Amino acid sequence: MAQEQNTSQGPDLTQGIAITDFVDGKLLGHVGDEEVLLVQSGDDILAVAAHCAHYHGPLAEGLVTGESVRCPWHHACFDLRTGEAERAPALGPIACWKVERRDGRIVVKEKREQPKPRGPMAKADAPARIVIVGGGAAGFAAAEMLRRRDYRGSIVMLSDDAAPPVDRPNLSKDYLAGSAPEDWLPLRPDDFYAENGIDLRLKTAVTGIDTRHREVVIADGERLAYDRLLLATGAEPVRLNVPGADQPHVHTLRSLGDCRAIIEAAKNAQRALVVGASFIGLEVAASLRTRGVEVHVAALEARPMERVFGPQLGDFIRALHEEHGVIFHLQDTVTVINGKRAALKSGGAIEADLVVIGVGVRPRLMLAEAAGLTIDRGVTVNEYLETSAPGIFAAGDIARWPDRYSGERIRVEHWVVAERQGQTAAANMLGLKERFDAVPFFWSQHYDVPINYVGHAERWDTITVEGDVKAKDCLLRYRRNGRVLAVASIYRDLDSLKAELAMEEAAR
Repeated sequence: MAQEQNTSQGPDLTQGIAITDFVDGKLLGHVGDEEVLLVQSGDDILAVAAHCAHYHGPLAEGLVTGESVRCPWHHACFDLRTGEAERAPALGPIACWKVERRDGRIVVKEKREQPKPRGPMAKADAPARIVIVGGGAAGFAAAEMLRRRDYRGSIVMLSDDAAPPVDRPNLSKDYLAGSAPEDWLPLRPDDFYAENGIDLRLKTAVTGIDTRHREVVIADGERLAYDRLLLATGAEPVRLNVPGADQPHVHTLRSLGDCRAIIEAAKNAQRALVVGASFIGLEVAASLRTRGVEVHVAALEARPMERVFGPQLGDFIRALHEEHGVIFHLQDTVTVINGKRAALKSGGAIEADLVVIGVGVRPRLMLAEAAGLTIDRGVTVNEYLETSAPGIFAAGDIARWPDRYSGERIRVEHWVVAERQGQTAAANMLGLKERFDAVPFFWSQHYDVPINYVGHAERWDTITVEGDVKAKDCLLRYRRNGRVLAVASIYRDLDSLKAELAMEEAAR
């Protein structure tokens, strides 16, 4: 059994390999029981762990750019010399090994101690007090990056959630489906915050910002002084404004508590109704079908997700869900929920033990508006993610920023974007002046089919399809006036990475 495992991992790198064994500058092998990826970078050969620190994606199938390697699954990026996670969604480093040349062969030696990050560190005159409002992707990524950049000042993180920061994409995907344990969810163990001097305060509502005195006002009346402030308040689910939508069996999904409630309700549910064919709505539908619950989806759209993906992928997603037993009620919606009976606008009705509302989210802008910050369908920020108030930054679902690739101001409600913005905001709160120029990326999972999306196209005039959508092997390019604004793909991971790189280079 062990011999078969090592065979699948490639050659034993401690015995040495020839440079001619490399394919496209990469070689996958093993050191003991650990898979190791060798990468040729100029005249150097670098050795790193073969799997992404995020969801264990195969880095050998990724894209090498300079001295970095990008994960094919969710576009995390790692420094090949230090192993550092250079960009989310990976937050932790990968291991590195020592390499030497011996008798014309490349030999991998022992594992190296984790080198320090190569990016700029906090300056001596860094602000003394940083307050972060929000316990989601952007807030956590900012706090983690501040400490990674050797910031020694005070970090207070205020979250109105009951749970420490969790991997929110899992709440509508694997965890909800029952295929991921709950201990996968925390972004870091509970003791991470105390060990790193992060004062995480849960169940803490912020009611105001005093920009003149640089203080944050908490619901209990406490006032916290800040030198730099990050607003990462995220978004909240849109509620269904119909009679009966406030009943206990009607749910929305945003927090870990929401997810636990849906899982508990699903244990005894025979039939579920999902209102809305959004990403959350259809991922919930897939997860509930995996649990064996009959699922109906009522949505106003003629095609699921057509507004984002277009008709080709919209038809594919509908067919995929129907293959798994989902029953659609399109161009329809719920008008009243009377007990377990949900009446439809079309005149029909659905009896459901469990109802999940997935009609989208809205950014939580009340704090920013009350503080007098400039608002334009989101909190307006500059290229450094600083708002109209000096010293106050915004990141994540609320931030509308100048996108260098499209040339427009955009706001994106996706996990990876929020994490990357949190990381950039952290650098800029330290005065390091790093532009946020990452190309937006997200992924959606439906049963065993992942859909990756790079860029941002609110509108397009042409969609070109490469490959076969029905065969789950395709790449779609969304163009406006001949220019590619976004790319969606199914099992075309390397092409997706190359599209991301092309957009980055075009924006420079």
